[in-house]
Amino acid sequence: MADDYPSLLRSEQMSLVQLFVPTEVAHDTVAELGELGNMQFKDLNPNVNPFQRSFVGEIRRIDEMARRVRFFSAQLAAEKDVVPIRPLYDSAPLITVGPRAAQTIDELDVTLAEHESRLVKMNESYQTLSTRTRELVEAKHVLRETAVFFDRAQGQQTDIRTSFDESSAPLLQHDDRESQFSAGANVQFDLEFVTGTLDRARIPTFERVLWRVLRGNLYMNHTDIVEPFVDPATGAETRKNVFIIFAHGDALLAKIRKVAESMGATLYPIDANADKRAEALREVSIRLEDIETVLYNTGSNRRSEIVRIGESLRSWQDVVKKEKLIYETLNLFNYDVRRKTLIAEGWVPTRDITTIQVALRSATEESGTSVPPILHELRTSKTPPTYHRTNKFTEGFQTIMDSYGIAAYQEVNPGLFAVVTFPFLFAIMFGDIGHGFIILFAALYMILAERKLAKQDLGEIFGQFFFGRYIILLMGAFSIYTGLMYNDIFSKSLHLWHSAWDFPDADGAGKVVGTIGSHRYPFGLDPGWHGADNNLVFVNSYKMKMSIVLGVIHMTFALCLQVPNHIKFKRPVDIYANFIPQIIFLMSIFGYLVICILYKWSVDWSQTSVKPPSLLVMLISMFLSPGTVEEPLYRGQGPIQVVLLLLAAVCVPWLLITKPYIQYKEMKKIHDQGYVGLNHEVPARDSSDEALEGEEEGNGRAIAEAADEEHEEHDFGEVVIHQIIHTIEFCLGCISHTASYLRLWALSLAHAQLSEVLWSMTIEGFLNPAGIIGWIALIIISALWFVLTIFILCIMEGLSAFLHALRLHWVEANSKHFEGGGHAFTPLSFANAEFKE
Repeated sequence: MADDYPSLLRSEQMSLVQLFVPTEVAHDTVAELGELGNMQFKDLNPNVNPFQRSFVGEIRRIDEMARRVRFFSAQLAAEKDVVPIRPLYDSAPLITVGPRAAQTIDELDVTLAEHESRLVKMNESYQTLSTRTRELVEAKHVLRETAVFFDRAQGQQTDIRTSFDESSAPLLQHDDRESQFSAGANVQFDLEFVTGTLDRARIPTFERVLWRVLRGNLYMNHTDIVEPFVDPATGAETRKNVFIIFAHGDALLAKIRKVAESMGATLYPIDANADKRAEALREVSIRLEDIETVLYNTGSNRRSEIVRIGESLRSWQDVVKKEKLIYETLNLFNYDVRRKTLIAEGWVPTRDITTIQVALRSATEESGTSVPPILHELRTSKTPPTYHRTNKFTEGFQTIMDSYGIAAYQEVNPGLFAVVTFPFLFAIMFGDIGHGFIILFAALYMILAERKLAKQDLGEIFGQFFFGRYIILLMGAFSIYTGLMYNDIFSKSLHLWHSAWDFPDADGAGKVVGTIGSHRYPFGLDPGWHGADNNLVFVNSYKMKMSIVLGVIHMTFALCLQVPNHIKFKRPVDIYANFIPQIIFLMSIFGYLVICILYKWSVDWSQTSVKPPSLLVMLISMFLSPGTVEEPLYRGQGPIQVVLLLLAAVCVPWLLITKPYIQYKEMKKIHDQGYVGLNHEVPARDSSDEALEGEEEGNGRAIAEAADEEHEEHDFGEVVIHQIIHTIEFCLGCISHTASYLRLWALSLAHAQLSEVLWSMTIEGFLNPAGIIGWIALIIISALWFVLTIFILCIMEGLSAFLHALRLHWVEANSKHFEGGGHAFTPLSFANAEFKE
């Protein structure tokens, strides 16, 4: 009956099924199974090259569509102004199943190609126009700054030499000729100069290079262009300067041009005639206005195109993702030429077979055909995948356990018990009522707003917290409980009931010695201990012993989980050859220690004539001097400890010898019956009537797979070595793992002390404010204390306690029973697939 009602205690019972799918309904069948998400397909063509499979053409087509969709996504992401993208749940669905599925994909392919073509052309046009605009703007600045330079120079003609000679004439001319032609104010003359623009950062280098190349035979002037130039492709800003260089001679001018071009300058031919410069400036201004108008219109059209793409982008991504998964899955199928059908095999949860059959009928109806796919179970000895059916509450806990390793098929699942033990061990280290409420409210917010948050991109860090919101919820609730047990709220105590301790007036030494009354504090730690001088001593002893008790209980429970595994897998030998000696060994030493701790707590030592003995000394002397007890805890302690020590000593050879001996007897018995291993002789294949009938029904592949299944064979030497290692690991692990649980005490103490230090160093000195300044200081310090509490005590300390609780489950608990070695169930599911950018 246990298999009829699966639970999280064991993985789902799985079945290997075979599908015969007609080719005309294959696409819709895989689409239905992908929406259902509960079938893991096997590759029936392992020896076929991926480029030689049946649906390579369709996959290449889908890849091309995916490339276009990625191109659109990149274009939208590169926009300065955010482009609204319609979410998938708000988009009109594209029907890719049924009789019109092929037509829908064809139309989508054409649509994507048209959008890509238009967007590429617009990008090219926008790039060309932007480049031309940039050139015209630079030319405009060059003309304007050149005119300014000449106007300034015209007012200082006596300082500027004018030349009317040929380019080969010397620089120095006769003064009479200069005065002759400079007297006319309206005389036009040709000057030899080079103008252009250059990156502002390269101007000093440009000047030095020209000075050295031309040996000082030049005059250079440059001016800053205020507006930066923005590259339309990269968005990078560039600041440039306009320069004008005067020199004499064609050779020098050629050198100037070569140096300028080598440094990335843009040269512009400017006429020396003022009228021509003015006319050129007017032409450039008119052309610039026209190009800016065209550029604006092109940008508007491009923006409209991108907005239209954003309306459908999520829908396109979803279709492309699903179609690629469908055809990749179809490539795993085997094509039966004789029957004109596709044959598929895969693992499914046994209780979902009926749901899958309904989905197959639905796919047949949607495709408009009358031939349905055929499904039947196969017999196999292959190990099925491990599948734990979880919900949003248990998913986080199961993920934590799966990170340690995938459980074997039908093995006891530690994730079920981690729902309780993980937040409880965390809370022991984190116990504080106030801090527990903070993380509880944070988890409640994420849970109440989970629909809204699930639709957002939360980022990697906050996304992890959101995924574990139910873990955080239980960690907060358990922390409140342990905080009540510790009577600790932000390092302060709660006086919910009257303390059992009374403190009379101080004696002569200035110390107050508390006297205990007749009643007891009903729940948790008595608040009278807070502020006492021996508070730390008492709490240390209490938490240290509590850590040992809880650690041994946790390990014992984990060890007992071996029993259902041995019973399930029919291994009775492991129960009395492994489990029984292990539990006796653990209980005879550390179980005895736990009983002594509980007994010592139960005795009122103030009413006895002897002082309480040290349990640590007792445990050490139990091994070093068996039978000798200097400070007895109870009557007959010596003989009982000797008996327990003998039991522990007997368990070691019991673990070492029993299982190898039993396996040796079984191997010898099989050998005496005349059987040999597979590596000596291959036994004849079973050819019974039942097997032959199964082959006729299509089970031949499963029988062949069963024959090919690799069974791990061990010789006797390997069995002995494995058992020796297992015994040593368990015996030493009992000691080290028990000591490892002391981290519960250490982190709980550190958390409480850090909380107390934070309180005393921040808010405690401002609790009695005097005047308005005192109240302002109290508000500021309170805010600082709250922020530090959240980031240091709740987040940093919480992560530390989380990691330590994780280690206690992975190492100390799972090593006692967890077998692992399974492989996860990875079904075809559209919900888990992500579109790869």
